[in-house]
Amino acid sequence: MHTNATNKVLFKELSYKLCGLCFQVHNELGRFRNERQYADAIEKIFKENNIEYEREFELAISFNGEAKRRNIVDFLIENSVILDIKAKTVITKDDYFQMKRYLASAKKKLGIIVNFRQRFLAPKRVISNYS
Repeated sequence: MHTNATNKVLFKELSYKLCGLCFQVHNELGRFRNERQYADAIEKIFKENNIEYEREFELAISFNGEAKRRNIVDFLIENSVILDIKAKTVITKDDYFQMKRYLASAKKKLGIIVNFRQRFLAPKRVISNYS
């Protein structure tokens, strides 16, 4: 039995739209701004496109006994997808692990890391095992 993998893409339409808007911001601002400037531009474009989001969303304590700390994601979009904005030379394993922690704490399945510093934008999808 053959299954089509594209039917299993999480939040296919939403993530496609989000990545397209990030490309638009990258084309407008270039690659040498800081994270806050990219986040401001993304927030503006989300408003123009009527995308439901929370900016600088603070995650709750994720397990019994965890000390209270400020874990803040850049954007929680439509209460489904975490968008993490970066403006650095390369995305590291630590960035990936950070997103995995965010997804586990927020009990979400999909995170997207976007590094605006790169010449060619290449959003990274991170999938959580949370069910």
